[in-house]
Amino acid sequence: MQGYGIEISMDGIGRCLDNIFIERTWLTLKYECIFLHDWRTMKELEAGLSSFIFSFNSERPHQGLDYQIPDEVYRKGCFPVGEDDTKEQVA
Repeated sequence: MQGYGIEISMDGIGRCLDNIFIERTWLTLKYECIFLHDWRTMKELEAGLSSFIFSFNSERPHQGLDYQIPDEVYRKGCFPVGEDDTKEQVA
């Protein structure tokens, strides 16, 4: 974990900032994708979620990233890639 710059949260139970980023992501997913559609099958749901997640990560600027697109921020090298990850990409 240290090689990736990940820090373990040591805050108390119920602290509002513990999961703020993932909670915001779930809120966006629910209100902009799930609640707006009436999928009839699991395949339709899977396709809808896949499309939304692709758009969310690859096309949509995020305020928390200074209006940059997450995939572009990642490709710029803002997040370190581990040695094992590099080997997988080459293979």
